[in-house]
Amino acid sequence: MLTVHHLGKSQSERIVWLCEELGIPYELKRYTRDPVTMLAPAEYKALHPIGAAPVITDADLLLAESGAIVDYIMAKYGNGRLVLGPDQPGFAQFLYWFHFANGTLQAGMGRLMILNRLKLAQDNPMLVATRTRVDRAFDLVDARVRDAEYLAGDTFTTADIMMGFSLTTMRYFQPYDLSRCPNVVNYLGRIGARAAYRRAMEKGDPGMALLLS
Repeated sequence: MLTVHHLGKSQSERIVWLCEELGIPYELKRYTRDPVTMLAPAEYKALHPIGAAPVITDADLLLAESGAIVDYIMAKYGNGRLVLGPDQPGFAQFLYWFHFANGTLQAGMGRLMILNRLKLAQDNPMLVATRTRVDRAFDLVDARVRDAEYLAGDTFTTADIMMGFSLTTMRYFQPYDLSRCPNVVNYLGRIGARAAYRRAMEKGDPGMALLLS
């Protein structure tokens, strides 16, 4: 059986959510972060050489990287759901936003998190440039969901699952004020209303406040 090794407050929530959206059978194994360091426990780090979430096992397969895992699950279990093909109008947008999550937004927030921990002066050029880049990324998302219900258009896809973590739980690690992005807040309201999302978060991170605004 497909097993999702879920580290609390991590990108592996994407995989739990995907499985719930697809309604496929899976086993969920939960791991708790160290309360002091907020790092993964040793048993999670031992799962894969990279030592980071997410990780899945499926029979003899061991796979990491959330984008790769999403693609694997969709290819093997998706039956064409939650993705768009090249003959559909939103195909390019689907691809763009799927990769924007980790390629631009998540990467920028991660760099900003590290720079903030260095206690740099607020006018430090690298800090200012990184903060500006993150603002531009959020502005781009805000403009997109002003004009479309979901990132690929009218249809919910795995692009929304990939972006969901970056817009919500990632803000536990790098806070971001969404008051400047009202369309993102409305979009997250639509995401938060999805039964599969609610089930996934309750199963994976019970009791965690959902940063939907």
